[in-house]
Amino acid sequence: MEQVTIFGRASCGFCSLARKLCEMNELPYRYVDIETEGISKADLSKTIGKPVHTVPQIFVGEEHVGGFDHFSEMLERAATRNR
Repeated sequence: MEQVTIFGRASCGFCSLARKLCEMNELPYRYVDIETEGISKADLSKTIGKPVHTVPQIFVGEEHVGGFDHFSEMLERAATRNR
């Protein structure tokens, strides 16, 4: 799988869970704290092309996956296909 990029904030439980999913599945990932980096949800909206109301916002390679639920579902589908 291509590198996962997680845009989140330190106080976000789902952001932490997304990072743990990457670690448990041994996926290469980069975590970007939007507060530390000065990235607003409006900035993310421009990048994604639709309104962003929550974090995490997760990309696999250049493809926007969505939030934690979308990411965990994607990993579950991939695991089912590989069984």
